[in-house]
Amino acid sequence: MSIATEPGTTDTASPSAFRVATGAVVVTTASVLPVFLTGALSVQLSRDLAFDPSGLGLVVALYFGVSALCSLPVGMVVERVGSRVTSRIAVVGAAVLMAALALGARSYVALVVLLLCGAWCNVMGQLSSNLTLARSVPAHRMGLSFGVKQAAIPAATLLAGLAVPAVALTVGWRWAYGIGALLALAALFACPRTDARPAGRTGSGDRATAALAVIGAASGLAAGTATALGIFLVASAVDRGIDPGLAGLMLTLGSVVGLSVRMLHGWLADMRSGGHVAVVAASLAAGAGGFGLLAVPGTPALVVGVVLAFGLGWAWPGLLQFAVVRLNPSAPAAATSIVQVGVYAGGFAGPIVFGSLATHAGFPTAWTVNAVVMLVSAALMLVGRRMLLAHARRRAESGRRLSGS
Repeated sequence: MSIATEPGTTDTASPSAFRVATGAVVVTTASVLPVFLTGALSVQLSRDLAFDPSGLGLVVALYFGVSALCSLPVGMVVERVGSRVTSRIAVVGAAVLMAALALGARSYVALVVLLLCGAWCNVMGQLSSNLTLARSVPAHRMGLSFGVKQAAIPAATLLAGLAVPAVALTVGWRWAYGIGALLALAALFACPRTDARPAGRTGSGDRATAALAVIGAASGLAAGTATALGIFLVASAVDRGIDPGLAGLMLTLGSVVGLSVRMLHGWLADMRSGGHVAVVAASLAAGAGGFGLLAVPGTPALVVGVVLAFGLGWAWPGLLQFAVVRLNPSAPAAATSIVQVGVYAGGFAGPIVFGSLATHAGFPTAWTVNAVVMLVSAALMLVGRRMLLAHARRRAESGRRLSGS
């Protein structure tokens, strides 16, 4: 992902910066809505199209796998064409995809094919929003802007969760996709009005590649568990005897908490001079407790688990992106691309593993494994942070020796 650290705006542009950040949230929400709406509607979909949790995990995993394959070519298109056009293409593509799902998803195979054909919409929406933010938001508000932008993911799950009791259980899941298509078209009004093209090409710099690879592995493990949370929460709650409508509201609750904490992370990041990766690690460790509670019977454990898992276990992406950019100002795009490989790999593998565990060992076992994986992710994040700090010290010492000579 291409992220600039020195946008071309000033303090006088703060009102437009707010509009730009809002637009980025709307575009990202619309482009990612199809996959999370599919997860929220999984109970109704599986009943009509005849598939189990492992089938749901497979389709979501393939979706993120195709997204990974699309990232580089779509990124080149976004940089060449600009965010004004590509953001519109993304939301229209998402609208067409959801309309196609409403009308054409008559079998599990058709559901898979349609979702995979539209995976590029998510990639284009994400990258066009990143480009817009990087070129339009003041540097001292960059943390908040990425926190707000990443809040689009729980916003999508919020809409998906509301769709269960409000639409799927009343008039049917096909209408939920149809309404989603209309919402995506409405997002056209929030698309940027001018192109936000990248500035000059940045140098490669002296990147801490090994440290970033470790952080990428940690983010991949965390992304795998977090993706499973948004996709399988409703099906897991229903499996434990929770009413489908209430299960959808639990997804909505988690989405509101996750959305709020992501923005809080960004706001606090702009007030700190460092320590962002350590905050990410602490958030992951606390979020692991929430995943563990999802394996405990009873509605109270479910509510607390949802709050912790969404609010801490899935609130770190924007802060991590911001931290990597701050730690690698000479080559932000190259540095974040290393970490993003892990995120997409986690999005691919996580649903497959979770779906298989849920099918053969049950949802409680799957959530317990997720909790352990997230603890491992937190530990790896701290290891990566130590490697980054050691790299920074080596560079500082090398600079002093050169200046002394």
